[in-house]
Amino acid sequence: MNDTALTGELLLDDGVGTVRLDDVYGTRIDDLWDAITSPARVGRWLGTVTGELRLGATLQLSFVSGWDGPARIEVCEAPRHLVLVANPGQADETRMTAELTAEGARTRLVIEESGFTIDALPFHGSGWQTHVEDLRSYLEGRATSHWETRWKELTPAYLELAERIAR
Repeated sequence: MNDTALTGELLLDDGVGTVRLDDVYGTRIDDLWDAITSPARVGRWLGTVTGELRLGATLQLSFVSGWDGPARIEVCEAPRHLVLVANPGQADETRMTAELTAEGARTRLVIEESGFTIDALPFHGSGWQTHVEDLRSYLEGRATSHWETRWKELTPAYLELAERIAR
């Protein structure tokens, strides 16, 4: 994919940055839930997940983007709402939320991750956009991106966006 159109938003509230992506996928809610929570399917677009998907459990995540760490499950309401706290209790703790809403035979997925400094925010914006583009490719039966190449294509536009919201 060569176009660098942004599909994500960067938000800043009291110095805390949030990445937000909102998209509709051509699959039913149960299938999309499975694609974002089943370790075998997550491995096809995001990275490896080990651990049990249940409230209070801690998963070990290893994203293709290079991030690796623990994430505690704060909310697990299949097939609509998942909240993970990455690096719980650490200075770089973030909160990842996935909200799924059925729209007929399609499903809206809103992903947010919050807890970033303004300096880190654009890099996470381009990272999450690359991940959700890969989710779409996987669901449509297409090859996923070369993650780093796509991330580098998107990062300049997210840097500009972060600069605008920091003013």
